[in-house]
Amino acid sequence: MSLATLSDQAASVFQSNVDWRHSDAPIDYEAGVAEMERMAGAINAGEASETVWLLEHPPLYTGGTRAVGADLLQPDRFPVYSTGRGGEYTYHGPGQRVAYVMLDLKRRRQDVRAYVHALEEWLIRALDRLGVEGERRQGRVGIWVRRTDRGEPLREDKVAAIGVRVRRWVTFHGIALNVEPDLSHFDGIVPCGIAGHGVTSLVDLGVLVGMTEVDEALKGAFDEVFGAGGEMAIRE
Repeated sequence: MSLATLSDQAASVFQSNVDWRHSDAPIDYEAGVAEMERMAGAINAGEASETVWLLEHPPLYTGGTRAVGADLLQPDRFPVYSTGRGGEYTYHGPGQRVAYVMLDLKRRRQDVRAYVHALEEWLIRALDRLGVEGERRQGRVGIWVRRTDRGEPLREDKVAAIGVRVRRWVTFHGIALNVEPDLSHFDGIVPCGIAGHGVTSLVDLGVLVGMTEVDEALKGAFDEVFGAGGEMAIRE
Protein backbone atom coordinates (compact mmCIF):
# COMPACT_ATOMS: atom_id res chain seq x y z
CA MET A 1 0.00 0.00 0.00
CA SER A 2 1.42 3.35 -1.01
CA LEU A 3 0.72 6.73 0.48
CA ALA A 4 -0.89 7.67 -2.81
CA THR A 5 -3.78 5.27 -2.08
CA LEU A 6 -4.65 7.03 1.19
CA SER A 7 -6.52 10.22 1.97
CA ASP A 8 -4.42 13.17 3.12
CA GLN A 9 -5.70 12.75 6.67
CA ALA A 10 -4.85 9.05 6.75
CA ALA A 11 -1.49 9.60 5.11
CA SER A 12 -0.54 12.08 7.81
CA VAL A 13 -0.42 9.21 10.28
CA PHE A 14 2.49 7.70 8.38
CA GLN A 15 4.43 10.88 9.05
CA SER A 16 3.97 10.57 12.83
CA ASN A 17 6.34 8.84 15.23
CA VAL A 18 4.33 5.63 15.00
CA ASP A 19 5.45 3.11 12.39
CA TRP A 20 2.71 1.32 10.44
CA ARG A 21 3.44 -2.23 9.35
CA HIS A 22 1.16 -4.09 6.94
CA SER A 23 1.13 -7.79 6.04
CA ASP A 24 -0.84 -8.92 2.99
CA ALA A 25 -0.53 -12.69 3.48
CA PRO A 26 -2.10 -14.38 6.54
CA ILE A 27 0.37 -14.59 9.42
CA ASP A 28 0.83 -17.79 11.43
CA TYR A 29 -0.38 -17.02 14.95
CA GLU A 30 2.63 -18.26 16.91
CA ALA A 31 5.05 -16.54 14.54
CA GLY A 32 3.02 -13.35 14.73
CA VAL A 33 2.98 -13.32 18.53
CA ALA A 34 6.73 -13.97 18.64
CA GLU A 35 7.38 -11.05 16.29
CA MET A 36 5.01 -8.80 18.21
CA GLU A 37 6.76 -9.59 21.50
CA ARG A 38 10.15 -8.98 19.84
CA MET A 39 9.01 -5.56 18.64
CA ALA A 40 7.53 -4.68 22.04
CA GLY A 41 10.85 -5.56 23.67
CA ALA A 42 12.73 -3.39 21.21
CA ILE A 43 10.39 -0.46 21.92
CA ASN A 44 10.96 -0.88 25.66
CA ALA A 45 14.72 -0.89 25.09
CA GLY A 46 14.52 2.29 23.03
CA GLU A 47 15.65 0.44 19.92
CA ALA A 48 12.45 0.77 17.85
CA SER A 49 9.61 3.20 17.26
CA GLU A 50 6.09 2.56 18.45
CA THR A 51 4.36 0.34 15.91
CA VAL A 52 0.90 -0.67 14.73
CA TRP A 53 0.92 -3.93 12.75
CA LEU A 54 -2.08 -4.60 10.49
CA LEU A 55 -2.58 -8.24 9.53
CA GLU A 56 -4.88 -11.24 9.20
CA HIS A 57 -4.52 -14.75 10.63
CA PRO A 58 -5.64 -18.15 9.34
CA PRO A 59 -8.79 -19.46 11.11
CA LEU A 60 -8.06 -20.09 14.80
CA TYR A 61 -9.32 -19.56 18.34
CA THR A 62 -7.38 -17.90 21.12
CA GLY A 63 -8.03 -17.99 24.84
CA GLY A 64 -7.08 -15.03 27.01
CA THR A 65 -6.19 -14.98 30.69
CA ARG A 66 -9.86 -15.29 31.74
CA ALA A 67 -10.88 -17.97 29.25
CA VAL A 68 -13.26 -20.64 30.59
CA GLY A 69 -13.06 -24.12 29.09
CA ALA A 70 -16.82 -24.43 28.75
CA ASP A 71 -16.81 -21.47 26.33
CA LEU A 72 -14.76 -23.45 23.81
CA LEU A 73 -17.71 -25.22 22.18
CA GLN A 74 -15.90 -26.89 19.27
CA PRO A 75 -12.28 -27.50 20.35
CA ASP A 76 -11.45 -29.57 17.25
CA ARG A 77 -12.75 -27.12 14.67
CA PHE A 78 -9.68 -24.86 14.42
CA PRO A 79 -6.30 -24.62 16.17
CA VAL A 80 -6.62 -23.23 19.69
CA TYR A 81 -3.94 -21.09 21.31
CA SER A 82 -3.54 -19.86 24.86
CA THR A 83 -2.38 -16.27 24.94
CA GLY A 84 -1.28 -13.77 27.54
CA ARG A 85 -3.72 -11.05 26.52
CA GLY A 86 -6.65 -10.17 28.71
CA GLY A 87 -10.12 -11.50 27.99
CA GLU A 88 -11.62 -14.84 27.08
CA TYR A 89 -12.04 -16.80 23.85
CA THR A 90 -12.09 -15.08 20.50
CA TYR A 91 -11.78 -16.00 16.83
CA HIS A 92 -9.29 -14.77 14.25
CA GLY A 93 -9.46 -15.52 10.58
CA PRO A 94 -9.48 -14.21 7.00
CA GLY A 95 -11.64 -11.16 6.49
CA GLN A 96 -10.88 -9.81 9.96
CA ARG A 97 -8.52 -6.88 10.38
CA VAL A 98 -6.25 -7.47 13.34
CA ALA A 99 -4.17 -4.57 14.61
CA TYR A 100 -1.36 -5.34 17.04
CA VAL A 101 -0.68 -2.07 18.83
CA MET A 102 2.72 -1.56 20.44
CA LEU A 103 2.86 1.78 22.23
CA ASP A 104 5.08 3.03 25.04
CA LEU A 105 2.72 4.23 27.76
CA LYS A 106 5.66 5.68 29.67
CA ARG A 107 5.65 8.39 26.97
CA ARG A 108 1.89 8.72 26.94
CA ARG A 109 -0.25 7.92 30.00
CA GLN A 110 0.51 5.10 32.43
CA ASP A 111 -3.10 4.07 32.81
CA VAL A 112 -4.28 0.76 31.32
CA ARG A 113 -7.97 1.61 31.66
CA ALA A 114 -7.42 4.88 29.84
CA TYR A 115 -5.55 2.99 27.13
CA VAL A 116 -8.41 0.51 26.63
CA HIS A 117 -10.86 3.42 26.52
CA ALA A 118 -8.68 5.01 23.84
CA LEU A 119 -8.71 1.79 21.79
CA GLU A 120 -12.51 1.81 22.01
CA GLU A 121 -12.59 5.44 20.91
CA TRP A 122 -10.27 4.63 18.02
CA LEU A 123 -12.62 1.90 16.79
CA ILE A 124 -15.72 4.04 17.23
CA ARG A 125 -14.18 6.87 15.20
CA ALA A 126 -12.93 4.49 12.50
CA LEU A 127 -16.36 2.90 12.21
CA ASP A 128 -17.95 6.34 11.99
CA ARG A 129 -15.76 7.06 8.96
CA LEU A 130 -17.27 3.93 7.39
CA GLY A 131 -20.85 4.91 8.19
CA VAL A 132 -21.32 2.60 11.19
CA GLU A 133 -22.34 3.72 14.68
CA GLY A 134 -20.29 1.67 17.11
CA GLU A 135 -20.96 1.88 20.83
CA ARG A 136 -19.45 0.84 24.16
CA ARG A 137 -21.45 -1.29 26.57
CA GLN A 138 -20.87 -1.40 30.31
CA GLY A 139 -19.63 -4.85 31.32
CA ARG A 140 -19.18 -6.01 27.71
CA VAL A 141 -15.76 -5.74 26.13
CA GLY A 142 -15.54 -4.63 22.52
CA ILE A 143 -17.58 -2.42 20.22
CA TRP A 144 -21.27 -3.10 19.57
CA VAL A 145 -23.87 -2.09 16.99
CA ARG A 146 -27.65 -2.00 17.24
CA ARG A 147 -29.33 -4.11 14.58
CA THR A 148 -31.94 -1.59 13.53
CA ASP A 149 -31.14 -2.61 9.95
CA ARG A 150 -33.01 -5.84 10.64
CA GLY A 151 -35.87 -4.22 12.47
CA GLU A 152 -34.54 -5.48 15.80
CA PRO A 153 -33.74 -2.34 17.83
CA LEU A 154 -33.12 -4.37 20.99
CA ARG A 155 -30.59 -6.67 19.33
CA GLU A 156 -26.93 -5.79 19.63
CA ASP A 157 -24.08 -7.52 17.81
CA LYS A 158 -20.36 -7.25 18.38
CA VAL A 159 -18.35 -5.89 15.46
CA ALA A 160 -14.91 -5.53 17.06
CA ALA A 161 -12.99 -7.19 19.89
CA ILE A 162 -10.29 -5.79 22.16
CA GLY A 163 -7.65 -7.74 24.07
CA VAL A 164 -4.48 -6.20 25.44
CA ARG A 165 -1.40 -6.94 27.45
CA VAL A 166 1.05 -4.47 28.93
CA ARG A 167 4.63 -5.30 29.88
CA ARG A 168 6.96 -2.65 31.30
CA TRP A 169 4.34 -0.14 30.14
CA VAL A 170 4.66 -1.22 26.50
CA THR A 171 1.39 -2.47 25.02
CA PHE A 172 0.86 -5.42 22.73
CA HIS A 173 -1.99 -7.46 21.24
CA GLY A 174 -4.78 -5.00 20.38
CA ILE A 175 -7.99 -5.08 18.33
CA ALA A 176 -9.83 -7.25 15.82
CA LEU A 177 -12.41 -5.65 13.51
CA ASN A 178 -14.75 -7.92 11.56
CA VAL A 179 -14.75 -6.78 7.94
CA GLU A 180 -15.92 -9.88 6.04
CA PRO A 181 -15.03 -13.03 8.01
CA ASP A 182 -17.09 -16.22 7.89
CA LEU A 183 -19.37 -15.44 10.84
CA SER A 184 -20.25 -19.13 11.27
CA HIS A 185 -16.70 -19.63 12.55
CA PHE A 186 -17.70 -17.82 15.75
CA ASP A 187 -20.12 -20.69 16.49
CA GLY A 188 -17.25 -22.74 17.92
CA ILE A 189 -16.88 -20.44 20.94
CA VAL A 190 -18.82 -18.17 23.26
CA PRO A 191 -17.13 -14.99 21.99
CA CYS A 192 -15.45 -13.20 24.88
CA GLY A 193 -17.61 -15.22 27.25
CA ILE A 194 -20.69 -13.17 26.37
CA ALA A 195 -23.75 -15.27 25.59
CA GLY A 196 -27.08 -13.88 24.41
CA HIS A 197 -25.61 -11.49 21.85
CA GLY A 198 -24.48 -11.96 18.27
CA VAL A 199 -21.43 -11.20 16.18
CA THR A 200 -21.52 -9.14 13.02
CA SER A 201 -19.21 -7.67 10.39
CA LEU A 202 -19.11 -4.60 8.20
CA VAL A 203 -20.31 -6.57 5.19
CA ASP A 204 -23.08 -8.19 7.27
CA LEU A 205 -24.16 -4.65 8.18
CA GLY A 206 -24.34 -3.77 4.49
CA VAL A 207 -21.09 -1.80 4.43
CA LEU A 208 -19.33 -3.23 1.38
CA VAL A 209 -15.73 -2.18 1.93
CA GLY A 210 -12.37 -3.83 1.45
CA MET A 211 -9.35 -3.95 3.72
CA THR A 212 -7.72 -0.94 2.05
CA GLU A 213 -10.69 1.27 2.94
CA VAL A 214 -10.79 -0.14 6.46
CA ASP A 215 -7.08 0.53 6.90
CA GLU A 216 -7.56 4.12 5.73
CA ALA A 217 -10.28 4.61 8.34
CA LEU A 218 -8.19 3.02 11.09
CA LYS A 219 -5.13 5.09 10.30
CA GLY A 220 -7.03 8.35 10.07
CA ALA A 221 -8.90 7.78 13.33
CA PHE A 222 -5.75 6.62 15.12
CA ASP A 223 -4.12 10.02 14.73
CA GLU A 224 -7.16 11.70 16.29
CA VAL A 225 -6.89 9.59 19.45
CA PHE A 226 -3.19 8.86 19.77
CA GLY A 227 -1.66 11.75 17.85
CA ALA A 228 -0.94 15.29 18.99
CA GLY A 229 -3.82 16.59 21.09
CA GLY A 230 -5.48 13.17 21.39
CA GLU A 231 -6.42 11.56 24.69
CA MET A 232 -3.39 9.22 24.52
CA ALA A 233 -0.94 11.59 22.89
CA ILE A 234 2.79 11.42 23.59
CA ARG A 235 3.56 13.55 26.65
CA GLU A 236 7.10 14.80 26.65
